[in-house]
Amino acid sequence: MSRSENDRPLLIDRIDEKEEEEERAYDDSEKVHIVRDEDDNERDLEYGVGCGGAPPFSWRKLWLFTGPGFLMSIAFLDPGNLEGDLQAGAVAGYSLLWLLMWATVMGLLVQLLSARLGVATGRHLAELCREEYPTWAGMVLWVMAELALIGSDIQEVIGSAIAIKILTNGLMPLWAGVVITALDCFVFLFLENYGIRKLEAVFAVLIGTMAVAFAWMFGQAKPSGSELLVGILVPKLSSRTIQKAVGVVGCIIMPHNVFLHSALVQSREVDKKQKYRVQEAINYYTIESTIALIVSFIINLFVTTVFAKGFYNTELADSIGLVNAGQYLQDKYGGGLFPILYIWGIGLLAAGQSSTITGTYAGQFIMGGFLNFKMKKWLRALITRSCAIIPTIIVALVFDSSEATLDVLNEWLNVLQSIQIPFALIPLLCLVSKEQIMGSFKIGPLYQTIAWLVAALVIMINGYLLVEFFSSEVSGVIYTGFVTVFTASYGAFIVYLIARGINFTPWRFKAES
Repeated sequence: MSRSENDRPLLIDRIDEKEEEEERAYDDSEKVHIVRDEDDNERDLEYGVGCGGAPPFSWRKLWLFTGPGFLMSIAFLDPGNLEGDLQAGAVAGYSLLWLLMWATVMGLLVQLLSARLGVATGRHLAELCREEYPTWAGMVLWVMAELALIGSDIQEVIGSAIAIKILTNGLMPLWAGVVITALDCFVFLFLENYGIRKLEAVFAVLIGTMAVAFAWMFGQAKPSGSELLVGILVPKLSSRTIQKAVGVVGCIIMPHNVFLHSALVQSREVDKKQKYRVQEAINYYTIESTIALIVSFIINLFVTTVFAKGFYNTELADSIGLVNAGQYLQDKYGGGLFPILYIWGIGLLAAGQSSTITGTYAGQFIMGGFLNFKMKKWLRALITRSCAIIPTIIVALVFDSSEATLDVLNEWLNVLQSIQIPFALIPLLCLVSKEQIMGSFKIGPLYQTIAWLVAALVIMINGYLLVEFFSSEVSGVIYTGFVTVFTASYGAFIVYLIARGINFTPWRFKAES
């Protein structure tokens, strides 16, 4: 490959020739145009933009780039995370707040890499995996991503259904709540027709609803400010809280969210011919994503501290879960002007609805990116939604009357998602580290070291969860043999992904260098 061809910016010339053939995250008509006026041009000249200078910060531009990070942050606030929060608070009190904070920081690091990949290459992670790995490996990664998405979606839909059951005083059974939640894919399609900014505004309302609901609960519970501050600043861990600590870290990295964020950032129009414009977009997305995850951390903090205040060191601590949490709150804090049971239900419903819609969104990108076939949006949304709704309805019908079995199901779903984490993290880290793919936007040695250490920590923690789970749940020669074979195959594929990442052949397109 000649130097001039190797240095060609991504999505210029040759991508244009194929854009009719390949599935894309967003059409040009759907992207948000980053408006520039005469004042922008004058400031660019003043700061020497394009001649080695950096574009000056603009609040207006930050507003235009705001959106993808908040959609991404929904995965940090889904019903599965809320259940982890309330259980951590009930069992460990305030002592794991420091871990919640640092787990959010680790999640931010991964999501910033995902955004960087999408902006610098103009493609999202699923598309790049299809290009960089052999067909068989790409298909395995696709199946793993879909399984992770289905597992997450079931938890989110069940969470919404529980909230609907709470808000209807039990008149609406779990399966009916699941059917109502299934309709969100059509809401999503309706909103998408009005543009990405309208969709982002709806998510902002849902996040705001969660913030208000859980802040209200926080105000009613009146947790200790000094204990809260100590919990954030002073690391503390004990044998009793180790499992909840592992759960706090393990549920932060959601495989489908890594794929999602790399696609969402392409909703803004960025001139790939100009390196400083790409860097400018990365900078704004970094600010926006950081703000979004600070908001998500505060909301998770509210939930954890409310349950720490009410149930730590009580007999109920070990039995509390998503299904009975509302009633326990009502029994503890009483009714008041607006019963806390319904406040919890509203917050949980906002979490469930927002996360199921983003799950539908992620499913479209994952399917389109890995399989590269064009399909009408309503049909693809229907397919991705059906993959989760059909098993969820079965789950709701079977487990509606049993809190214990729902908790067991939730543990299995957490295991399902934990298994998939390496298959999103490893390709991401390999891709953002390669100059052939990222050009001058590849991450440096220090950033690579930190990213790989974070990835190794998250994978090891989830590995610990898997070992603990299977050692307690799996018995018998047949099951043990199956788990052994699966573990060997699983480990071999992870080694393959790492080895393949080290020896990536130059991709046919390259980011601006």
